[in-house]
Amino acid sequence: MEEEEEGPPKKELYALLHISPEASDEEIRKAYRQWAQVYHPDKYQPPHMKDIATENFQRICEAYEILTDENKRQIYDIYGMEGLTSGLELGPKLNKADEIKEELDRLRRRKEQDKLSSHFRPSGTILLSMSVPHFLYADGFMRGMAMRSEVQSQISKRNTLAIAGNLEVNGNAGGGAATAVFRHQISSVSSIELMASAGLHALVGVQSTRHLTLHSTATMALAMSLRDGSLNLTNTWTRQLSDNATGNIQLGLGLESSISVGWQKKAENMSAAGEVKLGTGSFGASAQYTHRFSSKSHGRVAGKIGSTNLEIEVGGGRKLSNFSTVRMLYSIGIQILLSRRLNPMFATGAFMIPASVYFLLKKFFFKPYYRKREKQKALENMEKTSAQVREARAAAEKAQQLLQNVANRKKARQLERGGLVITKAIYGNSKALKKLDEPVEANDESVLQTIDVTLPLNFLVNDSGQLKLHEGVKKSGIMGFCDPCPGQPKQLYVEYTYGGRRYEVVVDDYGELLIPQEGQRI
Repeated sequence: MEEEEEGPPKKELYALLHISPEASDEEIRKAYRQWAQVYHPDKYQPPHMKDIATENFQRICEAYEILTDENKRQIYDIYGMEGLTSGLELGPKLNKADEIKEELDRLRRRKEQDKLSSHFRPSGTILLSMSVPHFLYADGFMRGMAMRSEVQSQISKRNTLAIAGNLEVNGNAGGGAATAVFRHQISSVSSIELMASAGLHALVGVQSTRHLTLHSTATMALAMSLRDGSLNLTNTWTRQLSDNATGNIQLGLGLESSISVGWQKKAENMSAAGEVKLGTGSFGASAQYTHRFSSKSHGRVAGKIGSTNLEIEVGGGRKLSNFSTVRMLYSIGIQILLSRRLNPMFATGAFMIPASVYFLLKKFFFKPYYRKREKQKALENMEKTSAQVREARAAAEKAQQLLQNVANRKKARQLERGGLVITKAIYGNSKALKKLDEPVEANDESVLQTIDVTLPLNFLVNDSGQLKLHEGVKKSGIMGFCDPCPGQPKQLYVEYTYGGRRYEVVVDDYGELLIPQEGQRI
């Protein structure tokens, strides 16, 4: 069977009890008592219902037993169920209880350090520029130097503050600047940034980003120079072309207006990017390719050509530790002047021809090829996992049968008070979710790779009219859910009503869901 997609640990037991991975022992016991009341076999008389209840009650009891045992919970958090069922221990030759406890303490400290570093991330770069021509003409081997440091802090769940400083010297000229950026996450699809910079290029600015669709993003930025009061407006549109490729178009209006078309691709062992830019006073094109030979070393080739220069870079880098990397690039280039005045016809051709070739190749070659290859991979994966998915769907349907009565009562109470009612909830393949509004057949891929979870979500709505799915917990582990497409990226789509108004939201498989939210209103 194909391996599950890369990501954080699944945390199915936490999803099963509907608790956070950071839940206390008391919260675990409380959740167990609530679920035990729903699934206790003595509550059901019909034999088939009693069998379903017994099966799910055993799952609840197993989750409770593991998560209330300190050692078992630590092993589960690190290795998952495989660590418990296969007798996997915390490291090699940890047979004694005190050795396991010592290793648990070490892993706990490491987890706390990782959690702290996620809220406070310092970084820095030192760049030395050495020139062979300068050395040959006895002008010195060092041409320039640049230093940059940054500290990023997660102030709260929605707010981030970054403070950076940079200093650059090139020949007899130099400069520096200090920058502060405050970022606020307005909703799950939009954010805003406030920026201020002091130094050689002092300015203030604001930037807003919004996800227009699952694969499209728009960004608008406005910056004002504190030296001359000039304004610069930038609009950027980004589109996901495939699973690992994106394209963007950027329009800049200001002292140096320009339009550029770019493309980026990132895979497991390579990354590539290219851009064509046309400005009011210049034009240029650039491309770079990076290949990762291993997890610690990579090579890089880059080129740039424009109205004033031609440059080629060849180099590579190696990771020295978890926190430091050294890179070396050899650059050769010449300064050129194609024309003292920009020829409009030539500049238009330089922009239109590459852009037209790119879009034609994308439409008639790359996009059909990638679609065909992805469809073939999906079909192969579906064949390999079909038996597993059928079994998981059957278990989810059984679990939903036991949730139905309570879910319907909760839904009726929420309808009476104008509270939260889930009208439609679909979980499954991210691409299949985009076809929800299209007419489909019973055996269509969008049906086979999704599951209706409206009922279990209505069951999870609390008495105050709120629903929360915890961050970092894979949603397929929730009671009444299942994984309809192992190995594929998944999302959860939810439509709901609250106070007589309609809302909708899409969240990633490990993302937090908290509803109702005004920003989700249709």
